[in-house]
Amino acid sequence: MENSWATFGRDLHLDLTGPGGLRAALLRALRDAVRSGRLAPGTRLPSSRSLAADLGLARNTVADAYAELVAEGWLSARQGSGTRVAWGPLPGGRDLPRTPPAAPRTPGPPGPAGRPRFDLTPGTPDVSAFPRTAWLAAARRALTAAPSEAFGYGTPSGRPELRAVLADYLARARGVRADPDRIVLCAGFMQGLALLSRALGTGRLAVESYGLDFHRAVITRAGLDTVPLPVDAHGARTEELAALDDVRAALLTPAHQFPTGVPLHPDRRAAAVQWARATGGFVLEDDYDGEFRYDRQPVGALQGLDADHVVYMGTASKSLAPALRLSWMVLPDRLVDPVRALKGTGEWQSGVLDQLTLAEFLSSGAYDRHLRGMRMRYRRRRDQLVAALAERAPQVRVSGIAAGLHVVLELPPGTERSVVQAARRQGLALQGLSCFHDPTALQPARDGLVVAYGTPPDHSFTGALDALLRALPPESPGRPGE
Repeated sequence: MENSWATFGRDLHLDLTGPGGLRAALLRALRDAVRSGRLAPGTRLPSSRSLAADLGLARNTVADAYAELVAEGWLSARQGSGTRVAWGPLPGGRDLPRTPPAAPRTPGPPGPAGRPRFDLTPGTPDVSAFPRTAWLAAARRALTAAPSEAFGYGTPSGRPELRAVLADYLARARGVRADPDRIVLCAGFMQGLALLSRALGTGRLAVESYGLDFHRAVITRAGLDTVPLPVDAHGARTEELAALDDVRAALLTPAHQFPTGVPLHPDRRAAAVQWARATGGFVLEDDYDGEFRYDRQPVGALQGLDADHVVYMGTASKSLAPALRLSWMVLPDRLVDPVRALKGTGEWQSGVLDQLTLAEFLSSGAYDRHLRGMRMRYRRRRDQLVAALAERAPQVRVSGIAAGLHVVLELPPGTERSVVQAARRQGLALQGLSCFHDPTALQPARDGLVVAYGTPPDHSFTGALDALLRALPPESPGRPGE
């Protein structure tokens, strides 16, 4: 028979050949599908009308077959639940009994080898706060308005709708001198950094002595060597760039140094730009959490000082969610073509549908509303953390509290590892400041904790904070403050 298959939410072949006519063939095919496990226990079957249409049979033929299989115990039928593959032993007793899955159990505290109960490690925002309803509404509007050509392969630069909206937003909110034609959309910050490193060619790239090791790894895999810039209370010591030979660019976090949390001093911002102008180099500005500042106006983007020598790099990973894989670069003119050419040789792109949705999310004002709500949420957590430390651990000095999603707790020399281990015994995932120190830097690593108050969902933040306070050493010199 020509129509010998049907779709039960997924393709399922039903062979309706053999003796006895169509009704007998359908009974035989459904029994075989259940017996072989292709139709699992609890699977809901289509209505008799739908299956009859799929197979080109009379509806009464399918309805009679269902009724017979229910009577035999192969299927079950209940009002409001439809027809399903039955649980329990199969007819004939040749198969082991099958039982419905047990109701999920509420997990207890994890064992020593289990996943930590609480997480204060940096790198992600509170993903439970992702604005699902507003995002879904924006996706519907974006899909409705999208031109047909948007569903093709696209271009290396990304969708023009998002690049145009981003240019307006970045100019308004971060002081970036942005032109849509100079924006390249990427599938995350790491892809953008890899593209830039390859576009720069050979030589060295300066990095802050405190940062992420996988950023350094991306740069070296692209063929560049890294050289550390010391970081102190005023950020990276950019005045030392002039003494470095064969440095093509410098990767900086000017608005909120990661992880120490300090903004780059104005004199050092100027020194970085002057170095780039004098040498023809570039500053790669990682503005990973620039929207989150609590006690005063956000620090504007360094790119606003010189759009010809500063590459602005932003991402939706902290403001929305890392799973979106959406980031952007605002490039100087002389880097636009090289980066586009590299990206066009097979670099994978972020999903066009997410690009269109983010464009609608930005233009509708939903992004600004979401950020305002998250600033209030994160500020409450920061205030709760600082107050708890002042009350229960006043000996611990806190820094980097004015912005971002994390703070640094300074510890006495030699105590960082023991505190991290004590936190682990409390079921708390925590990272020490030394984890982010470049091992090639001459500057010695400091002992401290990088506490990401933005990571936990609201319902677990108080528990995570209590676990942190229990893990801190009882006596440590210092005073709270920024």
